[in-house]
Amino acid sequence: MFSRRTLSASVAALAIAPLLGACGGDSDAATGGGKPGTKKVGDINIGPDQNRVRGKKVDAIAELVPEEVRGRGTLRLGGGADSTAPLGFYATDDKTRIGSEVDIAILVADTLGLKPKFEQVSWENLFVGLDSGKFDGVFGNVTVTEERKQKYDFATYRLDNIAFEAREDADWTVKKPADVAGKTIAVSSGTNQEKILVDWSKENEKAGREPVDIKYFQKDSDYYLALQSGRIDAYLGPNPSAAYHVASAGQTKIVGTVSGGGALVQGEIAATTKRGSGLVDAYAAALNYVIKDGSYGEVLKRWGLSSEAVRKSRINPPGLPKP
Repeated sequence: MFSRRTLSASVAALAIAPLLGACGGDSDAATGGGKPGTKKVGDINIGPDQNRVRGKKVDAIAELVPEEVRGRGTLRLGGGADSTAPLGFYATDDKTRIGSEVDIAILVADTLGLKPKFEQVSWENLFVGLDSGKFDGVFGNVTVTEERKQKYDFATYRLDNIAFEAREDADWTVKKPADVAGKTIAVSSGTNQEKILVDWSKENEKAGREPVDIKYFQKDSDYYLALQSGRIDAYLGPNPSAAYHVASAGQTKIVGTVSGGGALVQGEIAATTKRGSGLVDAYAAALNYVIKDGSYGEVLKRWGLSSEAVRKSRINPPGLPKP
């Protein structure tokens, strides 16, 4: 249950944004403007000219990298081939890989004094690449789980949250199951957020409250059309995708977030490396350095993910329990 589908949403949100935002607003915000090579959706630059936040080598941290990797001078990193905004997707030139995961990986590589070498592969091949030694690490929206900790080491860099996205004029918020009692909420089938919503609905019924009216649609665009037409009260999905849609469409807002681990544990996303590779200490030290100097915060802010910032990178923290 705690797999890629937990946080994987298509960029249909980007495709539907002009449709939902067609009534008014600054057209330049949706169609481009600014420097050549830039293109904006809302306030987010999705062009190939990214002007990324960059770091600088810190010798004391770079020395933590195993000699073999230091000698090579490159950091071989795996990323998910799925196009999931704002985490990892292609710019408007259809060849430049952009997104928060890419930016954080580059920032870490800069701090380690290494040149990042990216390869996008399918979800399962991220772990095959780690197992075989093809990748030194994965910055690919991987959640720490107790099961994965048996084979991999983790250095956390972002909270794993899911979000309730409602219309911009919504006057309610979500913090607990009672807040969605009697509400009509859409969710994708077979996802972790569905499990949490179903559990909340059962908890409401047990407490004598109304259950959640759970709805399912075929495509992401259908969820947003249902939301705008008032057929549903909210859509529960991955927080990064929701935050991106809020910023790009300008007609919705996030009314509440909860951990992807539900009430059991705060889920965290982490740089992932093969257990015992010797790299996890370097990743954590680099992440803590960029957290402290503020560049990490700048990266999350430019992608609308400040709410998922961690105060400190932790090595192998408690993960989501085994299913």
